[in-house]
Amino acid sequence: MKQLKETAAKIKSMEIRGAGRIARAVAAELRDYAQRLAADDIGEFNEKMKLAEELLVSTRPTAVSLPNAVRAVMRYKAKTVDEARMNIKKLADEFITGSENAVKRIGEIGAKRVRDGDTIMTHCNSSAAISIIAAAHAQGKDIKVIATESRPRLQGLLTIKQLDSLGIKTSLIVDSAVRYFMKEVDLVVIGADAVTVNGSVINKIGTSQLAMAAHESRRNVIIAAETYKFSPRTILGELVEIEERDAAEVLSREKLAELPNVSIKNPAFDVTPREYIDLICTEVGAIPPEMAYVIIKEFLGWGIEEMNSFTSP
Repeated sequence: MKQLKETAAKIKSMEIRGAGRIARAVAAELRDYAQRLAADDIGEFNEKMKLAEELLVSTRPTAVSLPNAVRAVMRYKAKTVDEARMNIKKLADEFITGSENAVKRIGEIGAKRVRDGDTIMTHCNSSAAISIIAAAHAQGKDIKVIATESRPRLQGLLTIKQLDSLGIKTSLIVDSAVRYFMKEVDLVVIGADAVTVNGSVINKIGTSQLAMAAHESRRNVIIAAETYKFSPRTILGELVEIEERDAAEVLSREKLAELPNVSIKNPAFDVTPREYIDLICTEVGAIPPEMAYVIIKEFLGWGIEEMNSFTSP
């Protein structure tokens, strides 16, 4: 249980971050935990696996990839503990491999939308979004990137390091300069933490203002998202919870203590309406936002009956 709790803590503290990385991390942890788990019978084993599931799902409420990854692994069926371990390993390995292949495939599909000479703006640090940019660069297209800092966690610094290592010319800007530099942009490519049934996108705070500026300037916005980032529970009208993070990420506790009349608001994500999104690029194809329900139903296997019968978090 110690290693399980350590993984959960790393996800919660954002030591492990990025929706895809989180999903792969929880799949791997469930797999490894199942191998370590001591249980006398399948009933005890299932109970302990359920507790592990609940612990991991509770760490990041907005990252829909996390519960989708957990559910993909927890679909195992077994009559014995050994059979359960074997099936969990198979499901987890399949999910991890599928996730890695999905990012590569998204890059191949999305790069077709990038033209030679384009300047691309991106936000936060998304493996899927970077895959599109990297694939376009690998095709020999002369592109430039404008990346935001993505405060307060500064995930943009991770993005510029990755792009720099690929030899892609990149400019780093403060988040509030998005509208100022939009006149230099040809295309916006961003990742997603969740996609709702109506095609709206939940992503790093600041995404919606970037998309709004792009819409105003008539620049296309492409969302790069693996299918497991689509949120089945939104079919029944449930809203994706927006995580509010520690005020210390914005202002130190010492400085805040000197300001008794000040409070800090630190939402980690915001919602971008589908009206500001031109395309969602997934590993199964590039779709308009309005087709999000098809992804949930056909590729995640969720319909109304499944949702009505589903009661776990």
